[in-house]
Formats: sequence, C-alpha cells, structure tokens
Amino acid sequence: MSILLIRLLFDFGLLVLIWLVQLIIYPSFLFYESGNLKVWHKKYTQKITYVVLPLIIGQLIVNTVHLFNNFSIFTLGSFLMIIALWMMTFLIFVPLHSKISNNEINLPLIHQLIGLNWIRTLLWSGLFVSSLLYYLTH
Repeated sequence: MSILLIRLLFDFGLLVLIWLVQLIIYPSFLFYESGNLKVWHKKYTQKITYVVLPLIIGQLIVNTVHLFNNFSIFTLGSFLMIIALWMMTFLIFVPLHSKISNNEINLPLIHQLIGLNWIRTLLWSGLFVSSLLYYLTH
C-alpha cells in the first residue's frame, strides 16, 4: 500500500469524524440540561479519544514521513495545516471542553464550540480534498 493511499485513508477518517462532530455531536449538546451534559460529556470525551487519537497521530506520522521523503509545497502545506489543526485543538477546543467538564456550561459556550469548529471542519475538509487530488494525479 502506498504512502499516498495511507495518507488519504487517514485524511478521510478525520473528514468523516469532523463532520459527525460538527453536524451531530456538538449540536446535540444544546439539547442537554447542564447536569446531564456534564455527565454525558465525561463519557463522550473518554470514548471519542479512542477514535480521535489513533487518527490524528497516524495522520501526523504519515504526513511527516511523506514530507521528509517527498518534500514539496503540497507536503509542507499539508504538514503545516495539520500543525495548525493540532494547535487549534489544544489551545481552543481543549479549554472549551474543560469548561463543560467543570460544569461552566451555558448556551453561548456551546454556540462558540459549534461556531469555532466550522474552522476545523473546513480545514480538515480542505486537507482531504487536496490529498485526494494529489493522490489522483500522482
């Protein structure tokens, strides 16, 4: 299996995941009462980690290998986009999720989570589309 196909598979997995989060999971937080959301959120964050962690680590590893084996504007741009996504996740989304875990739950917080996540959704979508186009042309 080529590194391009492996890369495409990781990018596709994260594409599907981010769209599920954006369209279903985060909006569902609006339908929970504060106490119930805190309980559900603890279970959600624990379980989603088992899906997210292998995908984002795999994506980073494959893209790093691809960058060093085939340095180009595409591989560098993809690598930098992944770093930006990680930074957004850890600097913006982890603190927002911490507020939910600490029961600092309110509608503006949930709307902020949903609104800001559109940026990650579009970036991961763009990353997948660029990987798909690269795969089809190489």
